[in-house]
Amino acid sequence: MRHRHTESESGDVAINLTPLIDMVFILLIFFMVTSSFVKETGVDVDRPSAATAVRKERASILIAVTSKGEVWIDKRRVDLRAVRANVERLHAENPEGAVVILADEQAPTGTVVRVLDQARLAGVESVSIAASQDAGG
Repeated sequence: MRHRHTESESGDVAINLTPLIDMVFILLIFFMVTSSFVKETGVDVDRPSAATAVRKERASILIAVTSKGEVWIDKRRVDLRAVRANVERLHAENPEGAVVILADEQAPTGTVVRVLDQARLAGVESVSIAASQDAGG
């Protein structure tokens, strides 16, 4: 026996994808807004360790000082005399941000102190020197 389809049974069934697409866009926007981007200095440094080292979450300006006394900001080498101008520019983009100096353990102390001084002269209130947390502390 054959079963005959009537017009009402064989009508087109469509799935409405609009709510699904809306949810995908909302999730995309949520992840874009809540993601944090890792900032880099452009050079690897061997940080000294300290028992009192604490994690600083809101560091927006990272300055690296290598063991040879080179200064790096935003993945490019910067002359020591240009540190203040670079920090002023980056601080103007994000006034709430702090400066963190990533100094190599073998970096010349004089260079680190001059970079610290230039960052403070640029008008940044919060300037820190990065250290690895000492496990034996």
